[in-house]
Amino acid sequence: MKPRVDAAPAAAPAAAPVPAAAVKAVRQFNRFITRRVGVLDPYLGSDLSLTDVRVLYELAHRDAPVASELARDLGLDGGYLSRVLRRFEAAGWMHRSASAKDARQQVLGLTPLGRETFEPLQQRSRDEAAALLAPLPPARQRELVSAMERIETLLTPGTDAPVVPRMAMLREPLPGDMGWVVQQHGETYWREYGWDARFEALVADIAACFVRKFQPAWERCWIAELDGERVGAVFVVRKSASTAQLRMLILSPSARGLGLGGRLTDECLAFARAKGYRKMVLWTNSCLVAARAIYAKRGFRLVKSEPYDGFGKSLVGETWSLKL
Repeated sequence: MKPRVDAAPAAAPAAAPVPAAAVKAVRQFNRFITRRVGVLDPYLGSDLSLTDVRVLYELAHRDAPVASELARDLGLDGGYLSRVLRRFEAAGWMHRSASAKDARQQVLGLTPLGRETFEPLQQRSRDEAAALLAPLPPARQRELVSAMERIETLLTPGTDAPVVPRMAMLREPLPGDMGWVVQQHGETYWREYGWDARFEALVADIAACFVRKFQPAWERCWIAELDGERVGAVFVVRKSASTAQLRMLILSPSARGLGLGGRLTDECLAFARAKGYRKMVLWTNSCLVAARAIYAKRGFRLVKSEPYDGFGKSLVGETWSLKL
């Protein structure tokens, strides 16, 4: 009997050779885009590196992040990330707390000083992106965004099947948006909380007042879009020379869980700080759990609570405040 000879495992198919012209094109595009987006300059006019700002971004927008997740998702060496986090902690920008899920892990989070440091950088990044797109007409802007989405899809492993990314953006209001804001409030609060038409009337009054008395130097509205459809809104109004008020934060159910509520709130805070306001206040209700969590995470504190009857329900109104 001949001895058994195990067959060698089949070799993986060899990758197709990459044409030199394709390599040259990728390198040319890298040089072009790094110049256009200012990656080679002092990043966003700060003393921080691109990596530093990216880590700050993740700390600001993730719920209960841990260092191992950040290192994995950002493709950073664990030791390098550890040094970055220690610098942030020494500067008073970051805190650590024990994880409720795993005692061996420490949850990371930005301190109020960390958010105060990060938010102007985030606003500057948005302004630079807007300045890059501004010279293009709307059709060319959409074409550029679509091309970038296509590049991201093609270079993401495991996306052989066609993938249509969900594109979220914040913009200034256009004609018709105020009516949409009123409609969304009326429909959402009736469906989810049973509030009657008097709430929709209140929102209509607030929206009309915002339009009639709008102070462009001191007030702002953002409309959130997802895949080109309106899904959210928020307003900043001037309550006094030193106090801004956040009003009418709304997010459609289809857009929840994507961080858009936090992004809208962050826009308000960055705007208020840039305008020199010293405090931001807001009024909400105790039953609005998701919104209250967004405010609390950003340092707002509950300063007044009062029961009342309104919109066909027994409610508890709350005033929240944040020193900027």
